[in-house]
Amino acid sequence: MDAPEPDTPFAAVSSQATRFGQIYQAYLDKSTPYVPYRWVGTGTVFVLFGLRIIFAQGWYIVAYSLGIYLLNLFLAFISPKFDPSLEQDEGMEEGSSGLPTKEEDEFRPFVRRLPEFKFWYAATRAIVIGFFCSWFEMFNLPVFWPVLVVYWFILVALTMRRQIQHMIKYRYVPFTVGKKRFSNAK
Repeated sequence: MDAPEPDTPFAAVSSQATRFGQIYQAYLDKSTPYVPYRWVGTGTVFVLFGLRIIFAQGWYIVAYSLGIYLLNLFLAFISPKFDPSLEQDEGMEEGSSGLPTKEEDEFRPFVRRLPEFKFWYAATRAIVIGFFCSWFEMFNLPVFWPVLVVYWFILVALTMRRQIQHMIKYRYVPFTVGKKRFSNAK
């Protein structure tokens, strides 16, 4: 395919789209260090979405789909990038373990499968899309919403139980409270 000529309308639209994409990316890059503010904004949009669903009395499938997607994002956020169960299986063949098992072993920090920024960005984008979908009648499918709520809570309980068992078995904690401090005990 030949590249479009600079005089065509397609080239002008393409250059404008590229320019807007660069501006959007620049704002995303500037927002990176402001973690609490980003999450407050996301929480605000989520509350607006919830209020929209409650007051409109509909779009339960949209809310349920959003809940499932956010659950999957959260599971990826608290999961290690390299699965210790797979590394342990491979390590048994090679004679080395993926996680430190003795005091002398090297410390390896927790590396997430889904980094915080990507988690925030995907969650915010999904909530905005869900909010947008809640304004169109074609997404308002008639369902008995209490069944969806109960099913979602069962799904959360089962998946979190499995994830917590995995954390206990392979001894990792996906959250750090702060920098570890050492005292000089003399």
